[in-house]
Amino acid sequence: MITGGGILRGLWTTFRHFVKTYLEDLRIGKKRYFTPEGIELRRSPDVEGIFTIQYPEEKLPVPEEFRYIPFLVYDEGVNGEKEIRCTSCGICAKVCPPQCIWIVRTNDPVTGKPIPQPKEFYIDVDICMNCGFCAEFCPFDAIKMDHDYEIASYDRLKEHIFDLERLSKPASYYAQIRPTNYAREEAARAEKEAQKAAARKVNP
Repeated sequence: MITGGGILRGLWTTFRHFVKTYLEDLRIGKKRYFTPEGIELRRSPDVEGIFTIQYPEEKLPVPEEFRYIPFLVYDEGVNGEKEIRCTSCGICAKVCPPQCIWIVRTNDPVTGKPIPQPKEFYIDVDICMNCGFCAEFCPFDAIKMDHDYEIASYDRLKEHIFDLERLSKPASYYAQIRPTNYAREEAARAEKEAQKAAARKVNP
């Protein structure tokens, strides 16, 4: 009885992949690496030879519904000013399972009454579990889940507690990473505005 048969079979599999990698490189050429076509080719079930992605030089495309750290959406005004959608209602903080969201409301300096916009907004990204509840329950489409997963750093307190400025991203960015959702939300918003306009005509 020959001992070490499992090791030999494993080495043979490795050697076979090693040889096929070079054969595929010769057959396909440079487009096998660092191109969208090459990445898709190595993701297919029929791939021969090496199939690993050379991260960070190469990155797998993430699906539209991929979710990571939340961000706040703002609309860009006529003169380029930021019109943040968040009204600091606090719903996102209430539904957040790990309680990683902190909001400070803006108050009118004269009356002291709250103004529907956040003065401060923080998310501790090390506590965030990327569940998406905040985006799901937000009634103003003001908070969405990002695709940016490269946030590693050496300083947790300085880099991993995102403030209002770091969380804010334009609606055009949201349309870029989630075009299907953006188009559906904009269509629903336009329909709602049309219904309001029709109601005003009936009841001026």
